Amino acid sequence: MEFSQDMKLSETMSSKDTKSEKHVTNAQPAPQLSAKAIFQELGVLDRLLTPLILIFMIVGVVIGQYAPQVKDALDTVKFYGVSAPIAIGLIVMMWPVLTKVEYERIPVLFRSKQLWIHIGISMFLNWIIGPFLMLGLAWATLPDLPHYRVGVIMVGIARCIAMVMIWNDLARGDPNYCAILVVVNAILQMILYSPFALLFINKIGHQEDTNIQVAYGKVAISVLIYLGIPLAAGVVTRYGVWRLTSKEFLYKKFIPIFSPLALLGLLYTILVLFAYQGSNIVANVRPVFRVFVPLILYFAIMWGVTFFVIWHFSRREAAEKQLMGYQMAVVQAFTAASNNFELAIAVAISIYGVNSEQALAATIGPLIEVPVLLALTWVALFLRYKLPWVRSRSTAIDA
Repeated sequence: MEFSQDMKLSETMSSKDTKSEKHVTNAQPAPQLSAKAIFQELGVLDRLLTPLILIFMIVGVVIGQYAPQVKDALDTVKFYGVSAPIAIGLIVMMWPVLTKVEYERIPVLFRSKQLWIHIGISMFLNWIIGPFLMLGLAWATLPDLPHYRVGVIMVGIARCIAMVMIWNDLARGDPNYCAILVVVNAILQMILYSPFALLFINKIGHQEDTNIQVAYGKVAISVLIYLGIPLAAGVVTRYGVWRLTSKEFLYKKFIPIFSPLALLGLLYTILVLFAYQGSNIVANVRPVFRVFVPLILYFAIMWGVTFFVIWHFSRREAAEKQLMGYQMAVVQAFTAASNNFELAIAVAISIYGVNSEQALAATIGPLIEVPVLLALTWVALFLRYKLPWVRSRSTAIDA
């Protein structure tokens, strides 16, 4: 059958990744792998991404500080409350990642008990642990900066950005499970962001002077823009190229050429974001650095605890269950640690104004999230070989 042949071809396409993972077993890690060997597994752009991001961040701040008119230029055209150049960058960088998702496998995955268990884990981490952790960190570190604190809390309740698929891809997580968890959390975001904003800011946060009214439609439109557009583009591109050529051409020719667009889009977005807020960052350097603290703590705690909890269960589960593994630890950790900053920024601007402290604090979210989560992809790749892992049927480890 054609489907059977496609599956065999898909396995062949992923053999390059799986060869390096075959030694990951229930027993011992592979101590012979050095940091240099792990580094050499990555593509050229992947290897250069960390220094390039730092350079683009610095250049962006310099542009924002010494050419402040750039902010007005970027605001000339807005896309649902967000500067159009920033919105375009966010959409473009997700397009190649969502093109690589094997949507043809998703109906089969939904029939597995394993998927529903991981959806339950993700919902618990994203909608109970994450918001309350960010709330606690915001109050503990910003007790005297109520407006900045509100901005940080708004980032905390905006869950699971689609950009998590960038980090998942760099860390060699399972792309199909990641796509499903991102979509599930995006749907929940449409339902829960408005009541969570009222609960965490007005009620628990005691900001009664702030009249927050976030319409469900506003959240839904934001999710549809920043997830729906690149998702639709990814589906059309994947199956359009597949239909016009072949699956072999899609995997061997098109995706290797098309994939770097995601990282180029990421670099472009970082440059524009830092240029957009460069002057504000310099003008408010003290409170901005104060806001760094809860955000860095949040990303590190959420990622670290989730990753090692999945690893712990991986060690304890029976071999025949094969429920957990490295790739699922990556998926859950980055899904739990990421936040939908474009939604938080759009809502903060619409409620408090573009020059408000709340909007500035929300904008700082991606400025911290990007370098921290990028660093954590390196941590994940290191732990991939330094920790013993149980194999998982859902991952490429077992291909």
